[in-house]
Amino acid sequence: MKNKKKIEFLKKEIETHIELVRNVFSNTFLENLIEISEIIVESIKNGNKILLCGNGGSAADCQHFTGEMINRFKKERNPLPFISLTTDTSVITSIGNDYSFEEIFLKQVKAIGNKNDILICFSTSGESKNVIKAANVAKEKKMKVITFTGKTPNTLEKISDFVISIPSKETEKVQQIHLIIYHLICYLVEEEF
Repeated sequence: MKNKKKIEFLKKEIETHIELVRNVFSNTFLENLIEISEIIVESIKNGNKILLCGNGGSAADCQHFTGEMINRFKKERNPLPFISLTTDTSVITSIGNDYSFEEIFLKQVKAIGNKNDILICFSTSGESKNVIKAANVAKEKKMKVITFTGKTPNTLEKISDFVISIPSKETEKVQQIHLIIYHLICYLVEEEF
C-alpha cells in the first residue's frame, strides 16, 4: 500500500488531537464555559454587545462565531449583537496604513466599545500585540475580556477576566479545539434566547 506512511502519520495526528481534547474537557473546564456563556447572556440581556478580535485563523474564528450568533446556530431566534472587528477592510487598512497594525483593534474598541460590553480575544500565542492593546483599552472602558488562547502563561491571559486555554503550542490544534468550544458556547447562549 503506497500511502501507508501517510495514513500512519494522519492517524498519529488524529490521536494527538483526541488526547488533547480528552485532557481539556474536564468538569471544571465545562463549568468555566457555562459561566462564560452566562456572562455573555447577561450582557446581551442588559443591552450590551459582544466584540471579537484576532488575527489570521483566529480572525476567521471571530467571523465564524459572530455569524452563528447573528444568524442562528441550532434554532430560530432573534439576532444577537456580536461584532467581529476583523471584517471591515477599509477601517483595518486605513488604521494599519496611517498608524500601525498594532492599533487596528484598539481604535475600533475605542470607537464602539462601551462599559459592560464584552471583548472576546482570540490569540493562540497570547502575545498578539494588536489584541493585547485592544484588551487593555477594553479594561479601561470597564468591559469584560474573555480570551481564547493556547498554552499559558502569556501576556493576554494576565489581563483577561476569563481565559479559555488549550495546553498546546501547536496553533492548528489550539484553533481546532477553539472551534469546538465556541460552538458549545453558541449552544449555551442560544438556549437562553
